Formats: sequence, C-alpha cells, structure tokens
Amino acid sequence: MSRRAKAASFVAVASLLLALAACSNHDSDDASATSTESAAAGGSWTVLLYSIADTDLEPFMMDDIAELGSAAGSGDLQVMALVDRAGEYSDADVLGLGDWEGGKLLNLDARGSATEVTDMGDVDTGDPETLAAFVTQGIQDHPADHYALVISDHGASWPGVGGDEGSDYNGLSLAELRQGIGAGLAAAGLDKLDLLGFDACLMATYEVASTMAPLAERMIASQELEPGHGWDYTAFQSAADHADVNTLGKAIIDGFQAQAVSEQTDSSITLSLIDLTRMGEVDQAVASLSAALTERVDNLAPTVGRTLAHTLGFGRSADPAQDTNMTDLGILAGELSVEATGIADEADQVVRAVNDVVLATVDGQATTGATGLSIYFPGTQDYYDTAYGDLPVDTGWATFLERYYTAGSEIPAAQQAAFAGDASIEFADGVVYVSGEFDPAAEGNISSAYIRYGLPTSDGGYAIFGDEDSSYEADGTATVSDSYDLTMLQITDGVDTMNAYLSLGYDSDGLYVFDVPMIAQDADDQTGATAQNVTLELGVDPETGDVLSEVYYAQQAGTGNYGEFTPGANILMFPVWNFEDASGQTAWAPTDGPGLWADLANFEYNFVPLEPGTDMWLQLNAVDFGGNVASVASTFLVP
Repeated sequence: MSRRAKAASFVAVASLLLALAACSNHDSDDASATSTESAAAGGSWTVLLYSIADTDLEPFMMDDIAELGSAAGSGDLQVMALVDRAGEYSDADVLGLGDWEGGKLLNLDARGSATEVTDMGDVDTGDPETLAAFVTQGIQDHPADHYALVISDHGASWPGVGGDEGSDYNGLSLAELRQGIGAGLAAAGLDKLDLLGFDACLMATYEVASTMAPLAERMIASQELEPGHGWDYTAFQSAADHADVNTLGKAIIDGFQAQAVSEQTDSSITLSLIDLTRMGEVDQAVASLSAALTERVDNLAPTVGRTLAHTLGFGRSADPAQDTNMTDLGILAGELSVEATGIADEADQVVRAVNDVVLATVDGQATTGATGLSIYFPGTQDYYDTAYGDLPVDTGWATFLERYYTAGSEIPAAQQAAFAGDASIEFADGVVYVSGEFDPAAEGNISSAYIRYGLPTSDGGYAIFGDEDSSYEADGTATVSDSYDLTMLQITDGVDTMNAYLSLGYDSDGLYVFDVPMIAQDADDQTGATAQNVTLELGVDPETGDVLSEVYYAQQAGTGNYGEFTPGANILMFPVWNFEDASGQTAWAPTDGPGLWADLANFEYNFVPLEPGTDMWLQLNAVDFGGNVASVASTFLVP
C-alpha cells in the first residue's frame, strides 16, 4: 500500500469509530481464562507507542523512541509509533528521520531506523478518534500473537493523561481513553490488548485501572511522579524474544529501576504491573469498604483522618492547592483494618484484592512499601474536585468522601482542634524544640500536626520558609512536639543566590525528601503570563546534608498534568514562600530577588545556619479531620 493510501485509510478508520460498540464488561469468567492463557503464552508481539511529545517532555521522549528503535525489528517484534513533536524543545534526529514538527506515523525498523508511514501534520493527540485510528491501523498493519499499547506524556491520575500543546493543551480523560482504545480495538476485531502501559506520572491508580480493565489483560504504570527519562524501552527486547506478558512487564519494571539508579532518580520511583482481569475483585472490595465507611462515618471519621495523614501519598506539594491528593490504597486499607473498629473485614478484603491484582512492583527509599495502586482522598473538602464524581467508576467511594466531609463540617465547636496553652520553646545544640498541649475535648478529633517557621514582617505578618510534620499519636497524652535545626535552604545558579522554602515530605534514618516550590517564567515576562508551577524534589542525606537526588517536576500550564520540568531558553526560576498577613490570611508567592537562570544541572544547594540574633517565628499547628486548624506560635532570637 502506498503512503498516500495508508494516510487515507487512517482518516477513514477515524471517521467510523464513534459508531462502534462499547467495551465488554471486565468481570466475566471468559476474561480471566483469556488472561491466564495470554500470560502463559509466548509468540510474536506488536508494540504501539502513542508518543504525545508536543510538550516540554519532548527531549526525554525522543530518547525513548531511540531506545525502542534499538529493539524494534529484531526477533518477532513489530513496532509502530505515532510521534507528535513540538517546535521548540528539541531538534534531535530521531532514527534517521531528522527533526520535524507535528505528527508522524512511523514503523520502527531493525538496526535503529524508521520508515515514515504518514506525515500527519498538525495532529490533535488529545482527540480519542486520533488514538482509536492509531490503535486500529497499528493492529491491522502489524498482525501478531500479542499487542501492547504504551501512552507516553504528562499524567495526572484520575483526570487523565496528555496535554498536546499544539492543540490547546488537549488531553485524554479516562472516559476518552476508554472510548478511543475501545473503539480502536473493535474496529481492528481485537477483544483486548495484552498490555496497556502509561509512561506518565501518577497513573497507577484504582480509578485508572478500573476504567481500563475492559481493554487489556495487564496494565503497567507509576503511582508516583515519574522522572523525565521514564521507562528504558530497550526492555522491549524481551518481547522480541517471545516473552509472555508478565515477563515483559517485569522486564520493563527492571529496566526502569536500573535506568533510575543510573540517573540518580531512584529515591522515590514506583512502577507496578497490574492484572486487569482481576480488577472486578478490587471493585467489589472497594465498594464494600466504601459502604462500611459511609455507614459508620460518624464514629470512624477521626480514625480515618489520622490514618490518612500517615499514609504514603504521591504527587505531594507544599502548597495544598497543588497537591494531587493521591494516597496508597493498600496501605490505607491495611491501616484501617487495624485502627478502625468494625470494618476490619472490609478493609482486609481490599488489602487482599490489591495484593492479588498487583503482580510486580518497584519502589524507592521514599516510597518504600508502595502497594501498586493509589486512590483519590483529599483530606478536606476544600481540595476535593467535584469532577471526581463524574468518573466512569462507581463503587461508592465518592459517596463516602462526601459523607466524610459532611462529618468534618459537623464537629461541634467545643470539640474542634484547639490548644490548651502556649507553645513551649527550648534550645539545645543549635536546635529549637517546641511542644504544645491540646484541649482534651478536641484531642480525639485531631488527625495531624505540623510546624511552620519563618521571619516576622514589618506589617505584622510572617514570611514562612518551611514546614515539617510533627510527632503526634492519639495516646491520651494530648501533646505534640517537634524540632527545627535553624537552617535555611539556599539555591545558587553560580551567579545569584536565593533562599527557598522547604517542606519535609519524607523522613527516615537514611533519607530526607524535601519538596521545594518554585515558579518558572520567561525572563522578559513582566505580567506572570508565562508562570509555571514547579516543584523540586530534593533527596538529602540526614547525616551529612549531602544532596543525593534532585528532580524538578512541573505542572503543565494548560492541563495541570505532571511531568519532569524541561526549561526552555530565557527562563528564570523564583523560589516560592508562604506569606501570612496580620489577619492570618496566607498566600503562596515568589520571593523578592533576581531569579535564578534555569540551568538546572549547575544549581547548587546549601543548608545555611541562620545568623545569631535573627528574629524568628515558629508556629505549632494541630488539624482535626474536618480541616479545622489550631495554632500556637512563638517568636525568638536565634541564639
């Protein structure tokens, strides 16, 4: 078939897709039988890569194409890729085709080369019809025993994936992913993929896996934000060697981990291989737990709040408005089975279902124990997105969340978070120690505690440059305590130095992980129109203070999806602090200063002791499950 004819067939397939039948139910016994056979069988493979590279992740994704090209054409492996490139992020030559802007449909050939099938021009990769047509043509043009589809770009958990900058940042919601993949499979006459992969941030969630379950035997994705290098696509050599789907999935996980170790980004990685044929069991377990929690929420809400506060979360941010509010489902259920009276059976059912459905995982030092699936759980209604209730997954979890927030709003005033007295401050060996005592009437509702520290300002407010979770247990002592080492993070680009905010997100004997909020914007921008939220994830040795890892993650401006930050030319970075005025109103804003040129590889980080005599402010906070915050604060001079 000529290139012209192939291009016409791609468009024709797209025009028919919306008329195709909906996907089948994933709870069927036939699906489980097919899964077992697929997992056990070898045979030939076709890999379809949907590379949404019209974003700031383009440089990383061009490396991925080259990696996949090294495996393509060998053994019984065929590879087709839709690669939509941007205009300004990379001029890399890809598999001998040079640089281009827009979409190309490629067959990846042997020895790291590629053949252009179709020049698609300005293509919208956020259109489910584009995805569907690609799936159909890839399967029809490359018949095989097994099929894998990998979607690569920014990810955002349940809101979806992608964000095509050339198409007004259009991304694919979960409903659109299911529509596009399902229609593409139906047009090609294929019931299911063997493997569906998301090389993107935050996509290993209960919501994603349950929605995608009718479409594939297995899914592979990350609970946490993914470093820009993503997967090591040379792992697809396993498919060329006739691997079954489980062996291929484990090879991808092993390759990802090895590459992360090599790139020194392994401190907080996750990747999990999920058996989608068993997601019906997870659906049933989550539905049972949701119903039990909803029925007993008035009694269990304080316990749920404390459990949530101590459960591993992903996509964290110092600014709660930027946090993804994704928490580990298996850990959450496991803790509830111990702590929440009356729902142990339902919680244990979730733990067992997650253990059964997650076939393989990898984690890092800061994500130790991640079980492979996350679930959406904002701590308070202020940060709950009502669009969550519109997802094509309905197990009662959204109903429970709404009831939980209602219970929080109904805490009597006398039982809301409150301290019984002032904070107690002591100094020893360059460290300040703070403690406070709760009002006993409120103690049972407290879910978490934390400290903030900063500098008093001339208008009676505070410029806050750090926060840490504090030690709190509901043990009847009604006390909370913490300490602060009287240092400040400074970042330098080799010319200028700026003080940065530190949020301690993970604390162990071998690693501290800090989240550092920043703003990136064009140096010529006087209005903030180009401003982009960026979080530096900094891994630090707690004994030496040495920086062990540093990865910058950005929220894509048009979608809010996440990916590793790739600064363009002429970009300045500004650390963001939290400013509180005299009335107690807070706002996150860039600090004053010249900005740092975004040559990230040459940034240096130092923890600098505060000057003796510095006027300091330290605040101890307690939060109840309704989101009510009580605070006691003290000012002092640094000794």
